Amino acid sequence: MIKIAIIGFGRMGKEILRQCLEDKLAVVAVVDAPESLGIGKDAGSLAGLEALGVMVTSASDLSRTLEKARPDVAVDFTSPQATVMNSRIAADKGVDLVIGTTGLSEKDILEIKETAKKNNVGVVLSPNMSIGVNIFWKIAEKMAELLPDYDVEILEKHHRFKKDAPSGTALKTAQVIEDALARSLSKDAVYGRKGLSERKKHEIGIHAVRAGDIVGEHTVLFGTLGETLELTHKAHSRGALAKGASAAARYVHGKKGFYGMKEVLGLD
Repeated sequence: MIKIAIIGFGRMGKEILRQCLEDKLAVVAVVDAPESLGIGKDAGSLAGLEALGVMVTSASDLSRTLEKARPDVAVDFTSPQATVMNSRIAADKGVDLVIGTTGLSEKDILEIKETAKKNNVGVVLSPNMSIGVNIFWKIAEKMAELLPDYDVEILEKHHRFKKDAPSGTALKTAQVIEDALARSLSKDAVYGRKGLSERKKHEIGIHAVRAGDIVGEHTVLFGTLGETLELTHKAHSRGALAKGASAAARYVHGKKGFYGMKEVLGLD
């Protein structure tokens, strides 16, 4: 049985724990931020389940926790700064990684790749691990190829507590379309709109909404004079992300190198 460490035990971490148990993965360690009120409490009880016998430990003791629990895979949904540090510690212990943290910079991702290579471990990294969103990206890519002269606008909506904007999923959507159309986001991306100016031909508009408890909605709109086509994905709960994270943990166990969800799902 694959042994899992969950790093980050907020709403997403608790959903991942429930999914891992459902998928018959052994959760052997749960780690949260040092200031978390859950430190020292049973992870199962905190997730609304029966007591698991695994106490939540502080991220400041991650190295010691991993040495003691000896997980095969660590699943990290935290913050960019924490994820980079966690990946160094986990890789040094020979633990494969599944990373769903959003807001990672290109520099962060490069460092995680180098850490994985140096320590000969496997990493699956994706800003969104739901099966539906990964199909969404595949369809968006095809639509862009078929509609190269259409205007492109991306709209994402999330709950009021989300810190990074645009979302990692929206940025990945823009990158997929950028590659399909041979454009450059550094030149063509427009984040929101303000003022008096006509839309430029090659713009890729990216817009963020933060309100209430929206789990996550993403729409890519292709428009021209006379018609529009819209592709939308709506997440109704964090369960879809947790299912993807569980599948990614199974996939990366024992592998070496750097992967995305397209490899996990066989979408190449």
